[in-house]
Amino acid sequence: MPSLSQVQISNAGFKSSYLPVAVFLGGTSGIGRGTAEALARYTGGNAHIILIGRNASAAASILSSFPKPTSTESGWKHEFIECDVSLIKNVNTTLATLLPRLPRVNFLVCSCGIFSFDGRKETSEGLDLKLAVTYNARAVFMIKLTPALDAAAAAGQPASVLNVLAAGQGTPIEIDNVGLKRGYTGQRAMGESVTYVDLLHEELSAKHPSLAFTQTCPGLIDTPISRVAATLVPSLDISTAGNITDAGEFALYALLTAAPGKVHAKGEKSDDIETPPAHGHGSSEQSRALLKHTEEIMNTYV
Repeated sequence: MPSLSQVQISNAGFKSSYLPVAVFLGGTSGIGRGTAEALARYTGGNAHIILIGRNASAAASILSSFPKPTSTESGWKHEFIECDVSLIKNVNTTLATLLPRLPRVNFLVCSCGIFSFDGRKETSEGLDLKLAVTYNARAVFMIKLTPALDAAAAAGQPASVLNVLAAGQGTPIEIDNVGLKRGYTGQRAMGESVTYVDLLHEELSAKHPSLAFTQTCPGLIDTPISRVAATLVPSLDISTAGNITDAGEFALYALLTAAPGKVHAKGEKSDDIETPPAHGHGSSEQSRALLKHTEEIMNTYV
């Protein structure tokens, strides 16, 4: 596994003749924020960076800290779009306004989530809140941004998707119970959301072989979600947690070095990890069923 210094050297070597376009779903906090800050730092702010989330004041602070190129010729832009991703209608509305002005996207980073062991809590759309945020919102962004990612790849540019979740820790799913209408527990929803992301990566990779898909398991990082988790799990010692700056370095490294046409799973130091065989490898009965279920939700709440 690479050291932090090796990762920093690699990230610093990222150069482009084009304006990188990066979308950060959940980019106003935690590792999403750390990754956005790392990209802004290594590009000198010469990028189109879009933070999507709920916290406008946090976004303003983050965006103001980014380096600002002195020239506007490249068309660089740093912006925030407010969206409560717990409702898929909001996600679809945000994408409807965003897509027409994004002919290509190089990087999509998804890090939104909720940590809870509570029972099923349904949103006004009838979806479980945890799965809506941790999986469904991410999935809609991935599905609807694939044409823009494909356009970047067709132009000879990197096109990479990164999900910050818990790679390698997913649990088997029931094809006829996607969304957990039966047998719901908070812990089961956490495990299955990881598998859902794995399977969607597999299916989208099969359909879009010029794109790279990566899920990471960053370990214990001092983020708002981790602090909540520490109050619920006594064995979690937040004082030993890593920081979002270093985590952002490793996440950016995973994003930039992911090979197209493959599905990657990375550990906390961007080391390769194996996902359980039950998740499937490539297009499978499970991944096709999951995509169908996801598209039904995506097309219902518009």
